[in-house]
Amino acid sequence: MRDRILDTTEELLVREGVNAIRLDAVAAKAGVSKGGLLHHFGTRQALIEGVVLRLVDAFEAYLPPRSSPPGAFTRAWLDATIPATDVPADGQGDRVAVALLAALSGGPEMLTLLRGHYLVWQDRLANDGLDPAAATLVRLAVDGWWLARVTDLAPPAGDLHVRIRASLDQLARTEND
Repeated sequence: MRDRILDTTEELLVREGVNAIRLDAVAAKAGVSKGGLLHHFGTRQALIEGVVLRLVDAFEAYLPPRSSPPGAFTRAWLDATIPATDVPADGQGDRVAVALLAALSGGPEMLTLLRGHYLVWQDRLANDGLDPAAATLVRLAVDGWWLARVTDLAPPAGDLHVRIRASLDQLARTEND
C-alpha cells in the first residue's frame, strides 16, 4: 500500500504539481482510505518526504560505485536525468526533477535533507577523475534542464535538446573515451 500511495503521489506531482498533493486526493486516486494513507504518512509533508527519499534512493542505486572508471559518475548523473533524445515529459528524469522540485517547496527540513545528498554527490563529481569544473558544469546544466522542463520555461526541444545533450556528454568524457 505504501508504494501505491507513493506512486500516486509521484504521478500527481508529475502531472499537476505540488499543489495537487492533498491527503484526500492522494488517498482517493490511490484507492485507499484516508486512514490507510495516514497510517503510512501522517502529514502532507511526510508524504512529500516519502516521495523524495524514495526517488533519492532510486537515483543513488543508479549511480556507480566509487571504484568506477574516471567520468563514470558524471556520465551516470547525466544519463539518469537527461535522455539522449527529446522525449515527452513523464520519464524517469522528470520524476527525479519533480521530486527535487517538491523538496524545494517542502520547506527548510526538505532542503536540508536534499543539501546533504547534494554535498555527497558534488564531492563524487569533483573527484570523478574529470576536470572538477567540467563535472560540476554537467551537474549545473542538468539542474537547469530539469528546472526548465518541469516549469515549462522554454526547455530545449528537438535538435537543440539532442545537441545540448551531446555537448554535455562530451564534457563528461575523459581523453581515453
